[in-house]
This record gives sequence, C-alpha cells and structure tokens, in this order.
Amino acid sequence: MSDGSDSVGTPTGQVDAPVRPTSATIKAPLATPDANLGVHIANRLVEIGCTTCFAVPGDFNLLLLDQLLKHPELECVWCCNELNAGYAADGYARKRGVGCVCVTFCVGGFSALNAVAGAYSEDLPLIVISGGPNSGDHASNRVLHHTTGHNDYGQQLRAFREVTCAQVVIQHIEDAHMLLDSAISEAMLRRKPVYIEVACNLADLTHPSFARPPVPYALATSHTNTASLEAAVEASVEWLGRAVKPVLLAGVRTRPARTRSALLSLAAATRYPVATMPDAKGMFPEDHPQYMGMYWGPVSSPCVCEVVESSDVVLCVGGVWTDYSTAGYSLLLKPEKMIRVDNNRVTLGSGPTFGCIVMADFMEALARRVAPNDTGLVIYKRMALPPTEPPPQGEKEMLRTNVLFKHIQHMLTPTTSLISEVGDSWFNTLKLRLPPGCEYELQMRYGSIGWSVGAVLGYCCAERQSHPDRRVLACIGDGSFQMTAQEVSTMLRYGLDPIIFLINNGGYTIEVEIHDGPYNIIKNWDYTGLVRSFQNGEGKLWTAEVRRGRTW
Repeated sequence: MSDGSDSVGTPTGQVDAPVRPTSATIKAPLATPDANLGVHIANRLVEIGCTTCFAVPGDFNLLLLDQLLKHPELECVWCCNELNAGYAADGYARKRGVGCVCVTFCVGGFSALNAVAGAYSEDLPLIVISGGPNSGDHASNRVLHHTTGHNDYGQQLRAFREVTCAQVVIQHIEDAHMLLDSAISEAMLRRKPVYIEVACNLADLTHPSFARPPVPYALATSHTNTASLEAAVEASVEWLGRAVKPVLLAGVRTRPARTRSALLSLAAATRYPVATMPDAKGMFPEDHPQYMGMYWGPVSSPCVCEVVESSDVVLCVGGVWTDYSTAGYSLLLKPEKMIRVDNNRVTLGSGPTFGCIVMADFMEALARRVAPNDTGLVIYKRMALPPTEPPPQGEKEMLRTNVLFKHIQHMLTPTTSLISEVGDSWFNTLKLRLPPGCEYELQMRYGSIGWSVGAVLGYCCAERQSHPDRRVLACIGDGSFQMTAQEVSTMLRYGLDPIIFLINNGGYTIEVEIHDGPYNIIKNWDYTGLVRSFQNGEGKLWTAEVRRGRTW
C-alpha cells in the first residue's frame, strides 16, 4: 500500500489464516430428510459453484444465516456493511461465474442496492438474498422497524426490480423450492442479478421438496436457431470474403469461458489482427501473435486506432458501446463497416439482423467456414513500435505515476490478477501488458467509485478456493479508498493477502480532469496508520509509504 511519503515498511502480526474449503473439496448437497429452507438455499448455491456468501447480519436474516452456516462447503464472509458485501459478491462472480450477498430487510437491502446495480450493468450473475418480514405480518397492518414507516412491505422489492432480472418473495414454504430454482436459473441464463426475499420465520422450516433428491436441478440454457445460424454464417462469410483488411474486435460480453474459447478458435481460423475494447482487457490473451492492443479511439494503443478505423470490415464480438468505452462517442468506426455479434443476434452493417443465435455458436460455425486473411496483421506489424519505459526516477524526485506503473508492470506474472479502481487507475492499468495467465478486472460501464476494495475481497476469496497460488494486485485512488476502506479489515480477518497500491493524489483526480472545483479535494489520511489500526495485532500485514524514487 502506497500513499506518497518516504518508504518505511513494517511487517506486523503472525496469525495464520483459518483453513478454507477449496473447489476440490466441494461435496454433494446435504442429503437429510429434515433439510430446511435455509439449508436448501445453501445446497443450491454450492451446486452452482457459489461456495462463499458475503453477508451482514440483521434482524430479518439471522435465522437464515444460522441455516446457511450448517452447510460445510458454504463459507460465510461477514462484511463491514452491505454495500461492500455487494461489491465483494461482484468481485467473486467475476472469478467464479456467480456470487451471493445476504442482507437484512430495507436497511440492509437498500444499502446493497448500488452494488447490485453495478453487477446488473456489468452482466454478472448475483444471487441477492434478503430476509423479509414474518409471513404473518403481511395481513397484520403493522408498521415494522427498519422499514420506511409504511405498512406496505413491498418497497424493497420494487427497488430491486430496477436492478435485477427476476424477483421472488418466499412467503409460503410449499412454493419455496420452485421459486428459488426459477430465480437462480434466470440469473445464470441471463447473467444478471436476481432478488430472493425469504420471510424470516420460514428459514428453518422443512418440506419434502428439500429432501435430496427431489427433482434434479437443471439450469436453463440458451438455444440457437439452426436456420438463422446458417443464414448468418453464410452472409458473414460473403461479407468477409470481399474484405481487403478485416479486423477482429473483442468486447466485454466475451467474458464467459466458452465464448472466450470460441473467440480464440475464430482468431486462429481468420488470422485477422485482434484488438480488445477497454472494458474487455484480458479477455483475449495479450501474448497472442495476432493481438494488437486496446482499441479506445484517440486513447488507443499505438497504431491500433489506425488499423481498426481504416479496416473495411470490423468483426466485433460482444461489444458494448457506452460513452466510456467509446471515449465520449469519439470513435470513427462506422456501423455500416461492422459485423456485430451480440447476445442472441448477428447484425451485418446497416442491413439484416439474424436473431436467436448464441454468440459462441456463431463464432464456432464461422471459424469452420471463413477464409484466412492476415493483411491487416501484416500492416499492423509494419507500423507497431516496440514498448518503451519511462526515464529513470531521480533520487530526490517525487515518485512519478509512470515510474510506479513501470514497476507494477514488472510485478505481473502468470499467477497474478490485477484489479483497477474507477478513474485515474483505469488509464494507467489499461496500458499494462498482461503476461500469459494474468487476469484483469475493472468496472467500466457502471463506474462506481469505491467498488474495487470490496471487489478485491470477493476476488481473493474466489482465488483462494480455485487457485490458491495466485496473487491479487489492486490499484486504488485515495478518493475511492475512503469510500469503502473498512473492508480491508475483513481481508485481514480472513487471512487474505492482496497487494494494494493506494495512489494518493489528494482527491478525485478523474473528476479534476473533467471539471475541477473545491469539491474534488478530500481530507488526507494516514493510510498506513489506518490499516495498522484495522490489523490491531491480528492477521498478517505489511504496509509502507513511498514518496521518492530512491525507494524503487
């Protein structure tokens, strides 16, 4: 952790982290004839690969948390507040494919709402579980604590309708099994959060449908229309066959594993040069011989903008076009020159759209038919410049950002995961070259300041379960850190070991670049002292301050 003063490093605390279950130790669901609703929810989470639940206790979810704790393969991580728990579930979902956050009614749910909205924007399956009023309260006309003071208990449900793709309220034990399965299936199919509210008095009730095995659980899947696929591939092959120097552009919706694999197959078959949009960094291997770099309009990697925008056909897979990803809609890329492969559809220029087509199915089918053309790649290699490093840091000179990130570049390895906070860290981490196996995450579409601290917690939990040899690095600005700093204490509590570079530039630098004012200046903290207070003699910690280049 770095906050900008001369370097002083002090290792403190030697308490070993408790042993946590790994993916290799996950067992079958609890098979007991007296399984209750809470245990059944835990079973379902483990079945879909979500073996950590990020939670904050409250009056309405305490009984439910008691039941979740009974499952030996479901770890509950207790967070400092619900917003951070939601961010942690977001980070966990990026690694494991699905995340879960459990909160109490209203005061907890409303606090988590912003994090869930971010997951919705970023296409992340999140299971939001909230305790709810007693099932008998709905007919009582009572005003409950923690609510907004009305006897209408639907305020939280209505709020979550805006940021989830499905919502269920479990008030009767008889339909709990069906409602729960339908919600989870929607989350996994549509890659969006879902909301599950559980009446607080039902969590420990049993029902025959919870005994294993009742009905085998099968997730719904998307299907491709064969005729539509054949027509789309035929039209695309004709388009690409006429192209002189086509380019392959990868967007953020190539995140799923099968889609990434199909993208690699398509790249190999076409031999086109490949660029990624900024929010898709790391979703195509940056050591690949066809990889050019990032396409971000005027902020692009050297020469990439010229190659992409001069191409006569751009095959864009999984792109999401926002003012962020298009550098304020400054791209010169014309839609009529693009083949856009989106979720469930393929569009050729300004012409026909073919629907009911799964993205991976289309890429796999196109790879079998397309003719290779490496003209664009040859042009790029003639233009490309070798990477350079900034001039050396002077001994008395204040540490420069470009020198800091030069050293971060050298720290990246195949067993590293890099997480970038919103703002200034984006622009610096997006320039880094990821070695094979190195992973990268940022929240570009939603851009919630403070997201990364909770996300680091969740990502570390996921890494420990699946790849305990990997190390998480994070680049976080001081303004962002002040919003969610408490969750560093949770990292220490659970023995996690991320490396956090806290870049202290005295305020909201990204906002200064947009529009400066006194509101962009924040109170400076003793950041190393703050983290030592979080540690408080428990857990492992090393923290240092860096001001000048001689430390490096």
